[in-house]
Amino acid sequence: MPLFLIERQFAERLDMDADGMAGLQQINAEVGVHWLYSFLSADQRKTYCLYEAGSPDKILEAARRAGLPADVIVEVSQVRPEAVRPPAG
Repeated sequence: MPLFLIERQFAERLDMDADGMAGLQQINAEVGVHWLYSFLSADQRKTYCLYEAGSPDKILEAARRAGLPADVIVEVSQVRPEAVRPPAG
């Protein structure tokens, strides 16, 4: 399934409790997207979230239903350090 990085800008500091997380997970399951993890900025007003989804439209639908911004959505691929071989020599 394609990977997407979502940048979310919040007007206030993000404060998500267990109930909010459960609701978000339910919406994601209904829409068919899978949240892998997020990075939170130091000021807690911006997140960068990695999702698996069939399309950017699915991410937008889940964000709309959850009342979350999805300011930038970029399809990405994964590169791991162990997959890169050192130069022969």
